[in-house]
Amino acid sequence: MAWLLLLAAGLVEIVMALALKAAAGWERPGAVALGLGAALVSIVLLTAAMKTLPVGTAYAIWTGIGAIGVTLIGIVFFQESAAPLRLMCIALIFLGIAGLKLQS
Repeated sequence: MAWLLLLAAGLVEIVMALALKAAAGWERPGAVALGLGAALVSIVLLTAAMKTLPVGTAYAIWTGIGAIGVTLIGIVFFQESAAPLRLMCIALIFLGIAGLKLQS
């Protein structure tokens, strides 16, 4: 169950980051509210997952899910760089997450 909570926390973190991008520097109150609400939900879920998972593992995976998700969405929807080196670095983050999951 902790792993599902952690996955959910990471996915909600993606929502938070995208909402804060849409907030355009606090100019769009609805997006700001969504971003702050998502941040709170994400942290609550992360905290629940940390009841049984090691803190370092949980935090690394949480941030990794967010980083990978936001990067891929940025590439697909915001025409951000899909340079091979960038994709390789994202793949390394994914491998790190997989390694942490396999190790625990």
